[in-house]
Amino acid sequence: MRALEQLAECKGEFGREAARRTCALLEKVAGMRFRAPAELIRLHEIVLFLRAYPQSARVVKLADRILFSFAERLKGVDPEPFDHPEVAGIAGTVLSTNFSWEFAWTLAGWPGRDAQDIQIDWESYEHPERLGVLLGWQIPMAYEDWAVEPHVDWRAWFEAAKCSLRWVLEKSNHPRTYDMFEIPLRWDLSDSWASRSRLRLGGRNHFYHEGPFVKRKDVSVEAAFLEPVIPTKRLSARQGSIVVGAILAASASRYRELYGFQFADEEYVHYADLGRGVELYWFGVIRERRLPMRAYHCGMFFKNGVPIGYVETLSLFERAEVGFNLFYTFRDGETAWLYARMLKFIHEQLGVTCFSIDPYQIGHENEEAIESGAFWFYYKLGFRPASKENARVAEREAERIAKTPGYRTPAGVLRKLAVSPIFYGETAGDWAGFSLRRLGTKIPDMGEDVARAKRGAEEVRYLRMIQGRPELRRKILVLGGSK
Repeated sequence: MRALEQLAECKGEFGREAARRTCALLEKVAGMRFRAPAELIRLHEIVLFLRAYPQSARVVKLADRILFSFAERLKGVDPEPFDHPEVAGIAGTVLSTNFSWEFAWTLAGWPGRDAQDIQIDWESYEHPERLGVLLGWQIPMAYEDWAVEPHVDWRAWFEAAKCSLRWVLEKSNHPRTYDMFEIPLRWDLSDSWASRSRLRLGGRNHFYHEGPFVKRKDVSVEAAFLEPVIPTKRLSARQGSIVVGAILAASASRYRELYGFQFADEEYVHYADLGRGVELYWFGVIRERRLPMRAYHCGMFFKNGVPIGYVETLSLFERAEVGFNLFYTFRDGETAWLYARMLKFIHEQLGVTCFSIDPYQIGHENEEAIESGAFWFYYKLGFRPASKENARVAEREAERIAKTPGYRTPAGVLRKLAVSPIFYGETAGDWAGFSLRRLGTKIPDMGEDVARAKRGAEEVRYLRMIQGRPELRRKILVLGGSK
């Protein structure tokens, strides 16, 4: 444990001497045999952070050596502690959950995959009889069992028919049909490249942290918007398919599914180098899955090749609702700087100038956000409550924080501040009372010109089109309750 404590301290140290100390500790722990799950988890998360935020090339090499050894390290270790969403996905562990059809199809279809890596988790399957219809297509007697007999051994029928998960996915014909089966899947990560320990994408030009991290107090969203335009390039369809597959794997290994990852438009994947070793892969959704009103885009960002989080946006006129999620392991890094760069990128790509944060992100029915004081992260970057009353509460709390060292806003106050969205941008007041649900009850169908734009090549074209329609914006704001 002392070695782990010393290694954890290296996360905030920089320079040549710090790099040498980090390397010495990495070499030390590489030769140690940890058996307690808590120690192994801590080792993994510290080393994974150092792999993403290294002080030198040697740190990268040593960190990967340790991370790539985890499938072997976990042999004979109690697997249960590794199943928590905060730490799930380590090489050598097993995941069990009900993945959607799209995620299951990707997991089951990777080239070179062993069929035993991912399969039905029969021990956790509560409704195996629902497979009776599918099995009846393959074996007539299985249909007879399903139709009239009780207590059927569906696993025996499945294995007798030499069926596979891939077969179930193909026979389902439609994701909604597959979802009705409620099939739990068991994914044995073993030493898979898709595990959190091994997954890498890009990162050809590593960024080594020779100086301190950029702190939140040194970050200004306004100043970030004045920096040079972030260069982007569109990937080929083949490259887009590879990237989306890696992103799906990075999500699935963390028990996460995102709408945009499920229905990613692989033909329109864009790459952006945000700086300091951070690379973003960004895309919309396929035409048949586009939302009726808002333009939807999402992406995952990688730090020195390691996936560290994802972002999604829902855009309407000049306003974008932004969901930003940094994976647990990396929350000691340069979060504020990264967030400001992300807003700049979104502004440049979509032409939006007003950003809103959903109440859940700052603590509404989200105790993790309350405990971390997420509201203040956004407030210090310039976001303000839509509610005038909450704006006054926030101002009073900000004064108390400034005047009283060690003061923390009570959880009850943070919950009050989290009941409504917070905004950044000059037109925030126009959107303060807007409700998409209220709008939906008044205009259930979009106009033909808007619908035609939604069927276009990219949602960016649709968004740019409506941004040039001020009369449509006024109407939407009135019907949505803002005016």
